[in-house]
Amino acid sequence: MRIGQGIDVHRVSDDAARALVLGLVTIPDAAGLDGHSDADVATHALCDALLGAANLGDLGRHFPDTDEATAGVSSRELLERTVVLVLAAGFRISSADLTIIAERPRLAPFMKEMSEELTRVVGTVVSVKATTAEGLGALGRVEGIGAIAVALVEETL
Repeated sequence: MRIGQGIDVHRVSDDAARALVLGLVTIPDAAGLDGHSDADVATHALCDALLGAANLGDLGRHFPDTDEATAGVSSRELLERTVVLVLAAGFRISSADLTIIAERPRLAPFMKEMSEELTRVVGTVVSVKATTAEGLGALGRVEGIGAIAVALVEETL
């Protein structure tokens, strides 16, 4: 068994038309995040945790933000492709846990749906939680949103 961790942070976008996507769920009436893809920090952290557990590097190695082919890509596609990489490397995904750090918006109404969507793609239960930064630092000033994830994989080869 092997454990991986992932961390991601994105700043709030100045583009009022940009949607906020977290854990593969679009959050209505909330400012979106800046990024090369849809900037879903929760899913990006999960991808990094999965890749790390399988010793496959990080999201930037596989899907660099300098690659125009992935500009605007959905994090659902990034997660699907990450799962394929992990399975091809000889691992089965056993579990994953994700914490989103955001002052706003309130995420409690969306966490069950996030867990269900992430679980559907990953193939095992992905627990989703949220916390705040208690007003401290850039995340506390609502300048961005962060996420931390851990994943457990088992060798199959």
